[in-house]
Amino acid sequence: MKIGIIGCGQLARMLALAGWPRGLSFSFLAGPQEDPAPVTGLGPIYRMSEGESAESIYEGLGRPEVITTEREQVDVALLSALKAFAPVYPEAHAVSVCQHRAREKQFINDQGIATAPWRPIDGKTDLIALGHQLGWPLFIKSCEDGYDGYNQWRLNGPDTPLPEIPEGVECIAEGGVAFERELSLVAARASNGKVACYPLTENHHTGGILQHSLAPAPSLPEGLQAKAEEMARRLLEALNYVGVLTLELFLVDGELKINELAPRVHNSGHWTQSGALTCQFENHVRAIAGLPLGPTSAPQPSAMVNLLGVEPPNPVICPDAKLHWYNKSVRPGRKVGHLNLTHSDPSQLHRQVEELVAVLYP
Repeated sequence: MKIGIIGCGQLARMLALAGWPRGLSFSFLAGPQEDPAPVTGLGPIYRMSEGESAESIYEGLGRPEVITTEREQVDVALLSALKAFAPVYPEAHAVSVCQHRAREKQFINDQGIATAPWRPIDGKTDLIALGHQLGWPLFIKSCEDGYDGYNQWRLNGPDTPLPEIPEGVECIAEGGVAFERELSLVAARASNGKVACYPLTENHHTGGILQHSLAPAPSLPEGLQAKAEEMARRLLEALNYVGVLTLELFLVDGELKINELAPRVHNSGHWTQSGALTCQFENHVRAIAGLPLGPTSAPQPSAMVNLLGVEPPNPVICPDAKLHWYNKSVRPGRKVGHLNLTHSDPSQLHRQVEELVAVLYP
């Protein structure tokens, strides 16, 4: 089977690497200005032109039997048009929901699932009054193209200078929640409706970008995994979703609130490459290819440390760490690779992570 992937970044790279052992082949769609370096050598790369027809793009991809995307920042009209030539997973509707914060939060709330308190805003909104209503700090987030801390503004209180939001940028305001931990759940749904979920993961960020993850998340309240999985099933079924969907979560007073959804394989699930019986990338490929999902259990504690604008450390620092390099040039803050670790002793694993973080980000 040939799979076409929209995008040429590290997620596309790891999807292809996971699918190769199953005899699957891949082609990649590059945007007009996109750097295809991460997927070079993994299959044909087709660079689309502005205004190109879906049929022409499908032919350029080599007539794949199924199409997927590695990111949510994708033209949903193109996804809809490509569906005339091959199945597209996740479907355009699911991506459309997830790429727009207001639609996404309303969809989540409509399923009876909690988020942080929020409201759509415009240039006439009294942000100070809204901050008192929703709670401080008040976060202003663009509805589209806001990720890894971009297009987001924080008001700590009524005396904070108001942000200069670019004209025409649609935004929401979100009240701050006193979360205890940031968690995520990576879930996969097959075309036959079967769902498989990975253990909840604890995530640590710096500057709005994920720095490292621990899995399974240590010392969770009893029953929290089951609650997260029920949330995932409800959302997956409502979207008629096929593939991997990730729930980014806040733990607040022992309960879960969804921060946002990612309709794709996710950075916080990279640990599954070493720590789960079937990694998230293989299960996404299995799902969209109509194959049974693989087991998602984690035999021992695992961790992932992102390489954010830094070269890999000397292997002597942590000889058991597994390096995944994305074939990107290094520049400040850029995700250029990650390290996966496993250890039977959680305390030893945490110590290794702390030592790696100290070396990489002194």
